[in-house]
Amino acid sequence: MTTSYPATTVWVVVLAIGVLTFAIRFSFLALFEAIERRSSGGRDDSDGTISPRVRAVLRYVPPAVLAALVFPAIVTLEPTVVGTLSNERLLAGTVAAAAAWRTESVLATIGVGMGALWALQVLL
Repeated sequence: MTTSYPATTVWVVVLAIGVLTFAIRFSFLALFEAIERRSSGGRDDSDGTISPRVRAVLRYVPPAVLAALVFPAIVTLEPTVVGTLSNERLLAGTVAAAAAWRTESVLATIGVGMGALWALQVLL
């Protein structure tokens, strides 16, 4: 793949994106450390573990990220309501959501969702 931009510009953009990505991730670590110090009254007596409150919040990050990645792929608007509701990806996603609700297993959800999508693509 070629580009019309000079190589220097491409490398500057790559480095800038890398620094920004690191800064975003590091900012959360610094935030957690600040919360930890504040909760301990300014003393640095933490044993390096994350507080239960922060851990409870972090528990919801993977489902939120997964939903943000999956929903745009399965929800597409067709010209008609029937076309939208009969989209095989939406139907397979609904089956996968039911499997996730019943089993609470990521692997079972992925397996059921993929199986439903393949079956619907063959049948429809």
